[in-house]
Amino acid sequence: MNNISYKDLIVIEKIKGFSSNPLQEDVNCEPEQTLFCWMSSPEKSQYDKLLSPLLLAQGSAVNRFDWEAPKVLVVDDHSPSRMTATALLAMEGYEVIEADSGPAALEKVDISQPDLILLDVMMPGMDGFEVCHRVKHNEHTRLIPVVFITALNDRRSRIRGIEAGGDDFLTKPFDRMELAARVKSLVRQKRLNEDLDHAEQALFSIARAIESRDPNTGNHCERLTQLGQAFGEFLHLGRNQIRDLIWGGYLHDIGKVGIPDSVLLKQGQLTKQEWVIMQQHVLIGERICQPLRSMQGVIPIIRHHHERWDGSGYPDQLKADKIPYLAQIFQLIDIYDALTSERPYKPALTPEQALEIIAQETAQGWRNPQLVRQFTEFIRQSQI
Repeated sequence: MNNISYKDLIVIEKIKGFSSNPLQEDVNCEPEQTLFCWMSSPEKSQYDKLLSPLLLAQGSAVNRFDWEAPKVLVVDDHSPSRMTATALLAMEGYEVIEADSGPAALEKVDISQPDLILLDVMMPGMDGFEVCHRVKHNEHTRLIPVVFITALNDRRSRIRGIEAGGDDFLTKPFDRMELAARVKSLVRQKRLNEDLDHAEQALFSIARAIESRDPNTGNHCERLTQLGQAFGEFLHLGRNQIRDLIWGGYLHDIGKVGIPDSVLLKQGQLTKQEWVIMQQHVLIGERICQPLRSMQGVIPIIRHHHERWDGSGYPDQLKADKIPYLAQIFQLIDIYDALTSERPYKPALTPEQALEIIAQETAQGWRNPQLVRQFTEFIRQSQI
C-alpha cells in the first residue's frame, strides 16, 4: 500500500463501494449505479491495477475460505446491476461468471458448474423463475443454491421464487455486507450438501456391489424400490416416507458386506451357528448408515425388516406396533418379491400364490393383519 497515491485511494474507496468522500461527487449517477459508472469511466484502468494490492493488503477474502475460490454466476439482463454485483463479489474473493439472459445462464451452468447463482427475476424471454426451475429439476445441478434478485417488498415474486426452488432473496440496491454473508453461507451449505450426497451415493454403490455378490437375486433391489414407491403411494404415505422406502430397497441388506461368503452364498440350509452370523447383517447395516442424518428414516427398515408381529423375529423380538411402521411395510414387499422371483432352489410363484403364503404367515402371527389386507388389495388392483 506504500506506493498507492492519494488519488488512488479515492478510486479504492469507490471500488469498496460507498465512500462518503466529497470527491465522489464527480461520478454523476445514482448511488446504486456508482460502481458501474466509475468502472465505465477512464478510471477503470486503475481498477485492475489497484484491486489486487487492496485485497492483499486487507487479507483477501479468498484467503478466508477453507477451499478454492467458489464460482458465482450472476444473471441479469441489466448491465449496471450485473456489473455492480460482479464487482462486489470479486472483491469478496469469488470467481464471477456473467450471463445476460436465461438461455445463456443455463449454458453457463452446464459448462461451469457454479457454486451459487445470483439470478434476476425479470428478464425478457426466459425469466428467472424458469431458469431456477430447470436448474433445480436437473439431477446434476439441483444442489446449486439460487438467490433471486427481487424488487423491494415484491411478495408475489418471492412466493413464485420459493415454488420454483429458490434458496434466498436479495433486493436492489445491494447491501455489500448482506450479499457477502448470504452468498458465503449458501456456498458453505452447498459444499456440505455435496459431501452428504457423495456419502449417500457411496452407500448405494456398496449396496449394489453386495447384490452382485449373489447372482441369484437378479434385480431384487430395483424391484423393491419400484414396489415400495407404488405401495407407499397406495397407502398415501408422505414424501419422505416414500423416499425412505425407496432407499430401503437399496440399503436393507447393506450389512451383508460383513457376512462371509461361506455363509452368505451357502446353497444348503444354514447351521444354527451360521444363522446367528447371518442375523448380524441388520446390525452391521445399521452401524454403516448411522452416521448420516439423511438415513435416519431408513435405519428402522434396515434393523427391523426381519421382525415378526408376534415377537418371534430378530434382532429385538419386537411385537405388533412396536415394530416401526415402515419396517412392517417393507418386509411385505421384500417377502412378496422373493416369492414371485425365480431362484435356483424354487420357481417364481404367481401373485395369488405369494399372497396365499403371506396370508398363512399372517395366520401364524407373523404379519400385521390390517397391513396385509391393504397389501393384498394393492397387489390385486395392480394386476387388473
